[in-house]
Amino acid sequence: MRLRIGVLLALLMLPSCRSYDYHSRVAGDGGLVPGDQFARYGREQAQAVAIARHFAQAGETEAAVSYARGLPDIVNVVADTQGNWLTLSFRSGWRTAVTPLADGKSAADTPNLPDAGKPPPPQ
Repeated sequence: MRLRIGVLLALLMLPSCRSYDYHSRVAGDGGLVPGDQFARYGREQAQAVAIARHFAQAGETEAAVSYARGLPDIVNVVADTQGNWLTLSFRSGWRTAVTPLADGKSAADTPNLPDAGKPPPPQ
């Protein structure tokens, strides 16, 4: 009898075990400033949005890191593969973390995005 109760309790607890795949939870933009609006705040913000969009499209951290390193104002990129985010360091000293931004737009559609081949304007 005790064995049956133990098995029954174990079966009832099984659905409560959740997945550790947090990508779907962090890729949404609910409750945040829309990506296009945030990109209009400045050049660095546009690059952060473009990286986040590329991160969501590529689906892998390494592709987002290589894309980020190709942008003109990025000095350093640190990836946290378990947390699904990148920490970006910009030439101006600003640091921010980005998560995948799955809003249906590509990185190239980001407004205010500088050309990767052009040098940054003098400060």
